[in-house]
Amino acid sequence: RTVEPLEYYRRFLKENCRPDGRELGEFRTTTVNIGKCLCSITTADGSALVKLGNTTVICGVKAELAAPAVDSANKGYIVPNVELPSLCAERFRSGPPGEEAQAASQFIADVIENSQMIVKEDLCIANGKLAWVLYCDIICLDYDGNLLDASVFALLAALKNVQLPLVTINEETGLSEVNLKQKNSLIIRKHPVATSFAIFDDTLLIVDPTAEEEDLATGTVTIVTDEEGRLCSVHKPGGSPLTGAKFQDCITRAITRHKEVKKLIDKVIKSLTPK
Repeated sequence: RTVEPLEYYRRFLKENCRPDGRELGEFRTTTVNIGKCLCSITTADGSALVKLGNTTVICGVKAELAAPAVDSANKGYIVPNVELPSLCAERFRSGPPGEEAQAASQFIADVIENSQMIVKEDLCIANGKLAWVLYCDIICLDYDGNLLDASVFALLAALKNVQLPLVTINEETGLSEVNLKQKNSLIIRKHPVATSFAIFDDTLLIVDPTAEEEDLATGTVTIVTDEEGRLCSVHKPGGSPLTGAKFQDCITRAITRHKEVKKLIDKVIKSLTPK
């Protein structure tokens, strides 16, 4: 494994399994915790922690009030940011965001926009005067591959946990008034779920790659689908090309994965709902 890691992996892949015992199309154990149980970010308006094997990602959503942009008077803002601190893996350094963190932040922004999970018009309080800004901070606590799947999952779970107070504009004073006693959940219109694959030797696809598998792969691809099986986003940063048949295989697996993740989120949210 140390001297010739690729050959070591190939021996397992020939038997349609992986060194950690998983089949090629099998995800690692996935868990999600939602809400105030996450003592580290109790100041957030919504939060979630997702574990995908050893990969651990936390997402906190903070809502603030701001004036809408002049050219988007009826829209609010969603500002995602992915952080890969040095504590999550040796490969990352402290300091300004690296290339991988910036690419992940852009990917999350694209998923939000393309999936229409939140329609920005829903964040507008008063046309041209006041709107919500959602700051979505996604921090990797432990990195062992497949950051994108864990990040999208944590973002969705955290957004479903957000409760925003009722805000109105006083017509006499023109000032905003916040009613903290009356809170409403965000309107989540779509539920995007990411499914990532690593490509080995240009032909073989494995799902949910670990950091070691990503390093050995000849390419990676991430497919994002919603609950209707609609393709929301495809992220393929170079590497081996995919045939049409292989790409269709990825989409089919992604649709199945979506059902698994949605079921898991619904189960956790149901357990948090007061009886």
